[in-house]
Amino acid sequence: MFTGIIETLGKIEKIEKDKDNINFSFSSSITNELKIDQSLSHDGVCLTVVNIQDNQYTVTAIQETLNRSALKNWSVGAKVNLERALKLGDRLDGHMVQGHVDEVAKCESIEEMGGSWIFKFSYNNLSKNITVEKGSICINGTSLTIVESNPFSFSVAIIPYTYTNTTFHILKAGDLVNIEFDMIGKYIAKIIK
Repeated sequence: MFTGIIETLGKIEKIEKDKDNINFSFSSSITNELKIDQSLSHDGVCLTVVNIQDNQYTVTAIQETLNRSALKNWSVGAKVNLERALKLGDRLDGHMVQGHVDEVAKCESIEEMGGSWIFKFSYNNLSKNITVEKGSICINGTSLTIVESNPFSFSVAIIPYTYTNTTFHILKAGDLVNIEFDMIGKYIAKIIK
């Protein structure tokens, strides 16, 4: 379980295919604090640390994860948002995030608003997932509040701190992002149907 409050950025140092899986090796400011078998959110995808060597650690993404997320588009040198799992008793500053990406969305536009930014995203028009204005959404592991909700699209407002300390400052229109819809909203939608 995560909160969507990004701790730091990780840099992809190496990508190795292993049958249908892909091993990603990262460097980050928290590598020396990690341990093998630890869960870590990478752009919103919960991955397990399988190896640590010097200042790098490795995680493995299986085919299901690759099919459902934007990880297959990662490249060496790219930066990703990192968050360690929530510890029992910690403050929940974002919202409840599982690290189970629902689908990929496309960044349609970015508008600078005099100190903040409006990012607009679209997702699969066959999706059963929904957004709600002022509801929560997790984009690349970042807990955000929806500003405007439309069928199969939504927008979020980004404050300067989030813009600078996450990958939002390098996101461009046309880029694909991992999205996890609000967990409580998903359960309510399923019950109503």
